[in-house]
Amino acid sequence: MMMPPPAMPAAFQVEKPVPGPGMGDFSYVGIDAILEQMRRKAMKQGFELNIMVVGQSGLGKSTLMNTLFKSKVSRKSVQATSQEKIPKTIDIKSVSHDIEEKGVRMKLTVIDTPGFGDQINNENCWQPIMKFINAQYEQYLQEEININRKKRIPDSRVHCCIYFIPPTGHCLRPLDVEFMRRLSKVVNIVPVIAKADTLTLEERDFFKQKIREELRANGIDVYPQKEFDEDAEDRMINDKIREMIPFAVVGSDQEYQVNGRRLLGRKTKWGTIEVENIAHCEFAYLRDLLIRTHMENIKDITSSIHYEVYRVRRLNENNTAIAHEGEDTHWGD
Repeated sequence: MMMPPPAMPAAFQVEKPVPGPGMGDFSYVGIDAILEQMRRKAMKQGFELNIMVVGQSGLGKSTLMNTLFKSKVSRKSVQATSQEKIPKTIDIKSVSHDIEEKGVRMKLTVIDTPGFGDQINNENCWQPIMKFINAQYEQYLQEEININRKKRIPDSRVHCCIYFIPPTGHCLRPLDVEFMRRLSKVVNIVPVIAKADTLTLEERDFFKQKIREELRANGIDVYPQKEFDEDAEDRMINDKIREMIPFAVVGSDQEYQVNGRRLLGRKTKWGTIEVENIAHCEFAYLRDLLIRTHMENIKDITSSIHYEVYRVRRLNENNTAIAHEGEDTHWGD
């Protein structure tokens, strides 16, 4: 009597191939399945986004961040005090949140800069922010050059800086020009006109045009930077965005019912300003840029351009220092 063959151990059992679109096609290899592998890996790892908000107090920075992510993500929402005093110096604070939507996880870090632009003398108030951004690059670099480095280096690098311009309707202040001129070289800056509902549509369009002219005149390259467009399609999409910068935004975490619809808005005696209605403000364009269309590109430019410039400079400094030490030793001999 013949014995049945022994069962294959579970560890060696291989699932049958999943039928793919080309299973009946002799020439089909399955390269298109790489996309699904990448999706699964990304879903497991989750995503990270570090956003810095800069602007004087009272411009609605916390409200805009809460509006963008439809959550209480701003520092004030988490660490609110009954009577917050304006700090005498810039006091940089970070708050991290784990956000999940439809199974996609994201670690969002909001970096606030209370005290910026609030002093009588605001000269050099960009320096602590520049120092903070470079400190995050340094931290990443030190992790990267470790002999036993982590499989996944924690990323605290600032991916994007939203710069809030007061809705004066006239022109940029020297403080705005100086900050963006210096910081645009080390971080992706997205300028916005805060509380844009205080301007008429004509005033808003004039102000936006004036700001674009001043940015060009001062050689300030805000995101998306023209020199980093990868191809003609990129250039076409990004040119439309560049024509809209700075985004005139209104933030609100208050919900209202308008014609049976729930929406975020601000109620005035003339009616409700709908935050996500592009006829009322440009919040939706800012949200799409930061989250829905360009988030990965913003992170790529941080890593491959801004961080890379810092990394090369630091490694050159180290090599120069080592070379000088060698010369000193030689002369000592």
